[in-house]
Amino acid sequence: MNHPPLSLLCRLGLVPWLLAGAVAGAHAQTGGTDIETQLRDLAQAHARERTTAAAGTPAPRITRVEVSVGELDSRLKLAPCTRMEPYLPAGLRPWGRTRIGVRCLEGPTRWNVFLPVTVRVFAEAWVARGPLSAGALLQISDLQRGEADLAATLSPVVLDPAQAAGRALLRPLNEGDALKQSDLRPKLWFALGDTVKVVAVGPGFAVHGEGRAMSPGVEGQPVRIRTESGRIITGFASGERTVEVPL
Repeated sequence: MNHPPLSLLCRLGLVPWLLAGAVAGAHAQTGGTDIETQLRDLAQAHARERTTAAAGTPAPRITRVEVSVGELDSRLKLAPCTRMEPYLPAGLRPWGRTRIGVRCLEGPTRWNVFLPVTVRVFAEAWVARGPLSAGALLQISDLQRGEADLAATLSPVVLDPAQAAGRALLRPLNEGDALKQSDLRPKLWFALGDTVKVVAVGPGFAVHGEGRAMSPGVEGQPVRIRTESGRIITGFASGERTVEVPL
C-alpha cells in the first residue's frame, strides 16, 4: 500500500492525525525517506554491534525487523509543516520500546515531538524443541533452529548449541523459547586451591604464567590468584583452569 508524502499530508492538515497513529502502519515520508526504513537500518546496525560486543562472536543473521508506531497525546495540535525530519534522540537505543523524534524543518511554526515506537529485531536462534524444566541438563537434541526477538532481552542468544550442551538451565523454557546465555548456569572452571594458567593480555601481546586460585573460578566472574612469586592479582575465569588478566 502506498502512502502520501508528509508534505501533502501537511497541506491537508492530516499530520497530527497521522502521527497520532490513526492510520495503522502508515509510512510517513520526508523527502522520499521512509521513517520506518530509517528505524530498521538503525536497529539492524545496533543489533549487530551489540551482539558482537556482548557475545564476542559474529552477530546472528537478522531475518526481519518490525516497527510499530505508537500514539501521541490526542490533545496535541501541530501546525502545518512542509518538511519534517525523523531522528533518534541522544541516549536512546533504536530497538525495543523506545521513541523517535520528529521535527518540523519548514513551516510557520517549528515544532518537535517524540513518537513512541516499538522495534522488534528478529534473528536466527536456537529454541527449545519442547518444554524444558529448570535444572535440566541440556542436550543438543533439546534444541532446534528458530527465531528470536533480540530486542526483547538484554542477554545475547546462544549461537552455538554445542556450547550449551551439558549445561544446566537456570529457568524453565517453553517450546519455541529462544535459549539465551543468561538461561544457562555459569560453568565452574576450577576450584579453590587449583593451579591455574594465568594469561595477562595487553594491546597486541599476551604473557603466560601460573598461579593458585584463592577462590572458585566461576565463568566470567572475578577471581583472585596468588602467582608463583607470591603476588596476588585479580582476573576473570575464562576457561578450564584459565584466568585472564586484562592489562
